[in-house]
Amino acid sequence: METGNKTRILELLLLGFSEEPELQPLLFVLFLMMYLVTISGNLLIILATITDSHLHTPMYFFLSNLSFADISFISTTVPKMLVNLQTQSKVISYSGCLTQMSIFLLFAMLEDFLLTTMAYDRFVAICHPLHYSVIMNPRLCVLLVLGSWIISVLYALLQSLLVLRLSFCAPLAIPHFFCEYNQMVLLACSDTFLNDIVMYFLAGLLGGGPFIGITVSYSKIVSSIREISSALGKYKAFSTCASHLIVVSLFYCTGLGVYVSSFVMHNAHASAPASMMYAVLTPMLNPFIYSLRNNDIKGALKRFLCGKL
Repeated sequence: METGNKTRILELLLLGFSEEPELQPLLFVLFLMMYLVTISGNLLIILATITDSHLHTPMYFFLSNLSFADISFISTTVPKMLVNLQTQSKVISYSGCLTQMSIFLLFAMLEDFLLTTMAYDRFVAICHPLHYSVIMNPRLCVLLVLGSWIISVLYALLQSLLVLRLSFCAPLAIPHFFCEYNQMVLLACSDTFLNDIVMYFLAGLLGGGPFIGITVSYSKIVSSIREISSALGKYKAFSTCASHLIVVSLFYCTGLGVYVSSFVMHNAHASAPASMMYAVLTPMLNPFIYSLRNNDIKGALKRFLCGKL
């Protein structure tokens, strides 16, 4: 490998959370359990929404897509980390690193847009209940999900192409458990001005735009709920979007924590725990948040599981 020659880069090192040998088995068991719980929980929600006719509505169509995104999101990073922990190896190929980074960006952006779509669905359901079935028709639902996929793929492709133009200098060690975009840019020894400009612009456009959309939707939802006269009616209206609001808060707070820890603290190692919350803990908690607070999901899961016994 020659310094500054990106065409000769063959592999990188993922340093992970800790280099202490005695902690590796504990980390392996911890992340394996978290991964299995995430896959099982989200897969159950997908199967429940497919098999139960009561859940064939726009809300649960978007939820099943979110669960698929969560499965793909965590599967991008954790399996490779588990392999490295088990084999006591920190190596990842350059092509594998770029692939991991691209897929991670894709599903992170997809999750962002799906959460925005779900906020719009709740806005229509609460603020325009009489026109809900007309507005949220199957064609629109499919177009919203398809549009989210297209934008996410283009976003990941653009960011990946911008990384490909960079030159890297040895040692190529990433103080992280996966190939995160920010860490790849920090490793570059060539000019990263264009990468930084595009990253901040897209963060404002594709990150800030959906956040504003969610905020506007919920401001109108709150206004509509306040106009409901009965306390029971207010509770029922709020309960339909409470789970989504918790997931949105968790997604944005942990995502913001990644950037705060890496840029404000100027410490590459500090972003690893924040990224773990963002990339691992959030997908694991989403099924619990939706199922524990949603009687329809709990009922569908009971019927599905009892039918399999």
